[in-house]
Amino acid sequence: MFCKQCGKPTEGNQEICNECLAKQNTQNNNNAQTTYTQNPQNNAQFNSEAKSKMAAGLLGIFLGSLGIHNFYLGYTGKALAQLLISLLSCGMLAWASAIWGLIEGVMLLTGSINVDGKGNPLKD
Repeated sequence: MFCKQCGKPTEGNQEICNECLAKQNTQNNNNAQTTYTQNPQNNAQFNSEAKSKMAAGLLGIFLGSLGIHNFYLGYTGKALAQLLISLLSCGMLAWASAIWGLIEGVMLLTGSINVDGKGNPLKD
């Protein structure tokens, strides 16, 4: 097993990574199968399922009122809320969703949000 934060090898039942002190998910979750490369250095950057911070941030800034960035990251509930606020109000409340998306877009680009909906780290 590898640490989701720094990519260093960890023991199977280890709760905290020895290298970066990040808490590890010790439950056996078959739905979130993550494939890492054999290179132990910075495996989080080589995760085949990793989403891009830059793409998510730009989607949040430019299409945030529709929740596209949250669909991309796998946060379906938040994405539907943003989309429905914009559509069901016939655009009257789209400004609220747009501000919400702008704030999340900036947070993604600055690194405040650094995992996707499955808990996988985002790549730079």
